[in-house]
Amino acid sequence: MFTRIRAFPLWAQVLTCAATVLVVAWCCQLAHALIGYQVVALVLLFAVSVLAALFRTLPVLVAAGLSALVWNFFFIPPVHTFHIDRAEDLLMFLAYFVIASVNAVLTWKVRQAEARARDKEEKDKAIVLYNTLLNSLSHELRTPITTILGAVDALQEDQGALSAHQRTELLDAAHDAGLRLDRQVANLLNMGRLESGMLRPKADWCDVNELIGDVLHGLEQGPAHAVHFTADAALPLFKLDGGLLRQVVYDLVHNALRHTPAGTRVQVAATVANGCCRIVVADEGPGFPEAERARAFEKFYRLPGTRTGGSGLGLSIVKGFVEAMGGMVKLEANTPHGARFIITLPAETSFLSNLKHE
Repeated sequence: MFTRIRAFPLWAQVLTCAATVLVVAWCCQLAHALIGYQVVALVLLFAVSVLAALFRTLPVLVAAGLSALVWNFFFIPPVHTFHIDRAEDLLMFLAYFVIASVNAVLTWKVRQAEARARDKEEKDKAIVLYNTLLNSLSHELRTPITTILGAVDALQEDQGALSAHQRTELLDAAHDAGLRLDRQVANLLNMGRLESGMLRPKADWCDVNELIGDVLHGLEQGPAHAVHFTADAALPLFKLDGGLLRQVVYDLVHNALRHTPAGTRVQVAATVANGCCRIVVADEGPGFPEAERARAFEKFYRLPGTRTGGSGLGLSIVKGFVEAMGGMVKLEANTPHGARFIITLPAETSFLSNLKHE
């Protein structure tokens, strides 16, 4: 708020400061018989101090000078004149003017120091994020690239020494590394879209049952996990960005498969509640300690003790995409153990029969 006030035109700030001093002086004039002119000086000085915290230096200096003149003319005996009879009143007047002016300058310097401290803190945070991203990229991008290059070199140098099974394993390793590399690059691009503010959801009618089914069909679940999703035939169509929602569901299910023990289940459910699309992804893994849940959606954050790999961007992208669609994502504990992500997206609903008549 203070920044917006200081962005006002200079003339507007000067007029506001002057008007404030005059209003305060008028109020003091009404109570002059009760408070005395020494107390009026303290009231005016307090008003100048408040203005110094809100406005730029020049308007506050104008307010300081105007308040000194007003105090002299209307309150210091003899009133309605700039003449001061008593030496102590003259000394008090000069002290008032100096204190009011110094207060304005010191407040400006304090604001400058605070601004420099904020800039330094933001730069330090940027450096930390940069180092984190660099460390993540050095591993997360180099590892699949090394795997792909190693597999290609082995296949190129093959002089019949490799069996068909070995060649298939090399090709599968290169394929998996390529998917991992593609996923990391996509995460970086998505985070760039979110932070640049260029992400603009495009709402269209979407069959959420079909969308979730397509996501699960495209995931490499493997035999170690079981993903359960039962399509609700009574679920209406939702008008939302299917592409963003597809990425959100993919990231949550992929994250659950990656960080839960073999033999556990991942459950996905989609419902409609109060005109909103509600999607729940629950797993039976170790879950998130209550103290760590608030940080789960931070960029580059990784739960202590989790397996290596990943850039720590998946959940932050989920949160960014959901909020870009006007919704919210919530993390809570699953019963008896695990994590439960709840996505709520406000969206227009309609049944297919209704759309055919539109």
